[in-house]
Amino acid sequence: MNNGNAVWLYPLILAAGALQAWGPPMNGALRNALVNPWLASLVSFLPIIAFLGCIFFCLPNPLPTMEGLQKMPWWAPLGGVIGAFAVVAGLMFVNEVGAGTFAGLLITANFLMSLLIDKFGWFGMQPHDLTTGRLFGAAFMVAGITLISRF
Repeated sequence: MNNGNAVWLYPLILAAGALQAWGPPMNGALRNALVNPWLASLVSFLPIIAFLGCIFFCLPNPLPTMEGLQKMPWWAPLGGVIGAFAVVAGLMFVNEVGAGTFAGLLITANFLMSLLIDKFGWFGMQPHDLTTGRLFGAAFMVAGITLISRF
């Protein structure tokens, strides 16, 4: 494993993960207030679009090249739509199952799929072996979410 030089990123990633746990309960409250889950989803994304639009207009460089756009895989722009699925699921279901169970299921499914992405090098990722340690980690994740969701 050669992530020793990226260890300084771990606290930022952990902070992002901790903050990500706020999203589904906040979106659940938004859905309760707005009633319509599709309107709540739209309202949830509007501040993101406004924020990123402001950042882009302040820092417009670098811009993509025509060559870069032509080499872009067809599926590359769909990451936001995929992420939106998790947001919509959160605002619709977090109140039903609870924040801990929702986050645990989401993170466990994310982790398991990430192992497959690593193993097969999907989406342009560098392949990583599915080692015994990773398999044990996956089993512990599944066991952990099973305990969290049952109790």
